[in-house]
Amino acid sequence: MNYNQARSFIYKNARPLDLARWKYLFEEGSKEDVLTALAAYQNEDGGFGHALEPDCWNPDSSPIQTWVATEIIKEVGLEEKDHPIIQGILQYLASEKDFDGHTWANTIASNNNVPHAPWWDYDPAAEASYNPTASLITFILKFADQESGLFTLARTLVKEAYSYFKAHFPMESVGNVSCFVKLYEYLKENSADTLIDLTEFRALLQQQIRHVITYDTSIWATEYVCKPSTLIGSKASDFYAENQEICAYECEFIENTQKPDGTWAITWSWEDYDYPEEWSISKNWWKSDWIIKYIRYLKTIR
Repeated sequence: MNYNQARSFIYKNARPLDLARWKYLFEEGSKEDVLTALAAYQNEDGGFGHALEPDCWNPDSSPIQTWVATEIIKEVGLEEKDHPIIQGILQYLASEKDFDGHTWANTIASNNNVPHAPWWDYDPAAEASYNPTASLITFILKFADQESGLFTLARTLVKEAYSYFKAHFPMESVGNVSCFVKLYEYLKENSADTLIDLTEFRALLQQQIRHVITYDTSIWATEYVCKPSTLIGSKASDFYAENQEICAYECEFIENTQKPDGTWAITWSWEDYDYPEEWSISKNWWKSDWIIKYIRYLKTIR
């Protein structure tokens, strides 16, 4: 794996946000630079839009785009509850915009008016999803005032989410599963075992992860599949030991499949879905994001 080629691609091609993330994660860069770049995607209502998630160019706030922001907040270890970005997100979630009383919407109607991937099409008849709700719950529990209605709501939503998980077990949607893994990890780290049975949750997730990981590694380089890095972020994960072999294989895969320009293949596309020019730009944004994802994974698993 050629680290310098990856770095060169980032410096030449990445969005300011991803360049700041790279510097923070690998070059002792500033957390504040990441947050300044992230704030550019935040709207007045506190939610995030503007293609923060590169497969949807909607400027409007949406739960998915806002969830991406919460992941970057976690990545840089922001803990200050009064930070304007955090307060803005809480404001957006408390407004109940794009919320049906149980879940935040996976897609929003205005997606259909802008360049986007087909999986972000808005369909009012679509079944409710816990992507990103199960993960947004953890943000609320971490940062909301414990006396607030939003915090109380989040505690209720934990129980609802877990009931949904058990009723739909095993799930096929990797996005849903990933959010439930994040929910489990937050509850465990914060000893929140009074809300749901974490021992049972862990056992079910062990089976669920085995169900969705693609063990046919021959298609990893060419198809959009679930690799272990999607669900297992470090050796400290409760799900690492059982999947140690496939996690180690992914490290080898990363090292052996880097392209000469320092990137890795982006194995999905919406080029044929009306927006070829926008996809070519988004694809470049994704290349930087995946460089960061893969190098982080190597550093935490190796």
